[in-house]
Amino acid sequence: MAQYGFYFDCTRCTGCKTCELACKDYKDLGTEILFRKIYDYEGGEWAQGDNDTWTTSAFVYHVSEACNHCVMPACLAVCPVDAIVKDGDNGLVAIDAELCIGCGSCVTACPYAVPKMDAEAQQARKCDGCFDRLAEDRQPICVEACPLRALEFGDIEALRSKYGDLAQVPPLADPDQTAPSLVIKSCPAVEGPALSTGFVANELEVA
Repeated sequence: MAQYGFYFDCTRCTGCKTCELACKDYKDLGTEILFRKIYDYEGGEWAQGDNDTWTTSAFVYHVSEACNHCVMPACLAVCPVDAIVKDGDNGLVAIDAELCIGCGSCVTACPYAVPKMDAEAQQARKCDGCFDRLAEDRQPICVEACPLRALEFGDIEALRSKYGDLAQVPPLADPDQTAPSLVIKSCPAVEGPALSTGFVANELEVA
């Protein structure tokens, strides 16, 4: 079985949210639901020198994240009605709307906060990797829309062979929890000395 996943280049992302908005438009999502979200992660400190000059270690970077179509999906493990399925051909994880009872178990279980409750439909919803577009040999809408080409999608082993196996930068969860099908290219700020001061600056937007 192949396992499809996403590659994200942190050095290219400007936080423009084009991928996020393209997804919302394509999936006809309401104002309260994001299938792909952009974390604005920033931090840093000011330090006063002996000669009364000041230096700063301020930084900001952006992380674009959707469903990671994990090898061990926490959402699938807790669903009481088997409404969450992992495709046997490509490893993509999807919610069967005909089976979902809207209990919210998947919402609370996912360490990436990916599934969202649709208040109107009273069901959980999430990214399915644009399964319909893949069937037409097209890329997910978020990948196609990115103006900086910060996203790629395909066989995760091929992506790892090309880009490495890094699957976590703050504020993303520990990949050991679910084995996400995700590869990330880090950026200088992630390696910087001020990273420990970082925080999600747009928490209300991505919550």
